[in-house]
Parts: sequence; C-alpha cells; structure tokens
Amino acid sequence: MKYSFYIGGVAFFSAVLWTVLTTKEYPPADLAEFEAEKRRTAGIANGFRESFAGIFHMPKTMAQLAIVQFFSWLALFSMWIYTTPAVTSHIYHTTDATSKVYNEGADWVGVCFAVYNGISAVAALLLPVIARATSRRVTHLLCLVAGGLGLISIYFIQDPKLLLLSMVGVGFAWASILSVPYAMLAGALPANKMGYYMGVFNFFIVIPQVVAGLILGFFTKNIFGGESVYTLIVGGVSMIIAGVLTLIVHDSDEVRLPADAADLRAPSPAYDAPLETDPRV
Repeated sequence: MKYSFYIGGVAFFSAVLWTVLTTKEYPPADLAEFEAEKRRTAGIANGFRESFAGIFHMPKTMAQLAIVQFFSWLALFSMWIYTTPAVTSHIYHTTDATSKVYNEGADWVGVCFAVYNGISAVAALLLPVIARATSRRVTHLLCLVAGGLGLISIYFIQDPKLLLLSMVGVGFAWASILSVPYAMLAGALPANKMGYYMGVFNFFIVIPQVVAGLILGFFTKNIFGGESVYTLIVGGVSMIIAGVLTLIVHDSDEVRLPADAADLRAPSPAYDAPLETDPRV
C-alpha cells in the first residue's frame, strides 16, 4: 500500500513536470498593460480579494456552469465518502469494520472505483462523437443522468458483481465532468483572463466539498438513520439535477441550424477538436 502511494506521487509529479517543461508560454499582446495589471494585483491581500471578487463578476456561461458543477461535485463527494459504508451495510450486511466480510466489501468498492476510472478513459474517446451528433450540453446531460442513475441503482442491488454496471454510468459522468464544462467555459471567457477565471471556476469544486462535509454526515446520521445508501441516492439525484441544469447553459460555440437543414448538426471546429482533459492539471 505504501509503495502504491510512492508510485502515484511520482506519476503525478512527472505529468505536471512534463507539462511545465514542454508547454510554450506566449508573451501577452500588450506587455505594458500586462505589467500594470501585475502591479495592481500584487500582494497576498490583493490576490485573495481578486480571487473572491471573481465569483461575483463571472460571465453568464460561467455562472450557469458553476451551478452545474456544484451539484455534480456534491454527488461525487457523496460517492467517494459513503460508497464503502453503503455497500458494506446494504449489500454485505455488516457495519463491523474489523470483520472479514466488511473488508471484503471495502475491497470490492476499490475494484468498483477502478472500473469507473477505466470506463471514464474509454468514455472520454466517445464524448466528442456524441457531442458532434448532438451538442455539448446534451452530451453532458446524458452522461450526468447515467452517473446519477448508476448511484441510485446501488440501492436496488444485492449481488456485488452488479455494482460494476452501476460504475459504467459513473464512469461516463466522471469523464464528462472533467472535460465538457471546461470545453464550454473556454469559449465564453476573455482570452486575457482565461487562467484567472479557470481558477475561480474551481471554487465550485471546493464549495460542494465543504457543503458535503457539513451536511451529508448530519443527513446520514439523523435523517437516514445511519443508512449510507440513502446518501448515495441523494448524490444520484444531485447528479441528475446537474444534468438537467446543463440545458440552461449558454454554450457560445454551439451551432444552431435552421429546421430544414439536411443534417442535425453541421461540422464545427468546437466539436471536431477533442475535448480537453482536466485543465486544472
């Protein structure tokens, strides 16, 4: 177990280092304006002020996507925190963390998580195809609904092997969450503030994490009677809500055709280009 963390650390550091060493950074078009901006925002206090102020001055598309992100990541944190106790109690019928059965269940959850990550790698190759046939909003909707149904389905499962089917939906949702919102966001941001707004956008990963820590435990203990599987259902519903809310997002790169167009959607560079992987890295 210890060596797995070492390997993961080396892999993560190597990936970031490769990006730093191989990515060319282009100078700003107006160097004088860039230097003036640096002087205006210099200092830790200014940095915090600029960062938090950005939440209240987000472009329209970014504000809409922020709500989608909130419900998406709330669902993910419910899954990461409560899948093990949900599976061990609801399917393996034990809450004794020292028992052999509990550990078998926990180990199987690890397998399930590996499966959804593997599915997400394959799904990432399919997302551009789905987006070209429909739109990025519809693609994200379909993936999030699949993920939400995957989480909800755990309640109805008694055979642990069937959990792998639930993870298929979760894998599609995970692939879409790490790519489609950022692809839509990139086309809606001013180029000179792209990095700044991408950083502000990540608040809507942190905020649902805080909310999950504050309320999910209370709900699980006091409302669901300690039954963690109901918390997973809440996560599934949250993910479906995020999918539905995607339909209200204004995607500036989306191509709209007249009703009598021969094809459902014309080729567009926005769809022909592969969806970016997680730009936070």
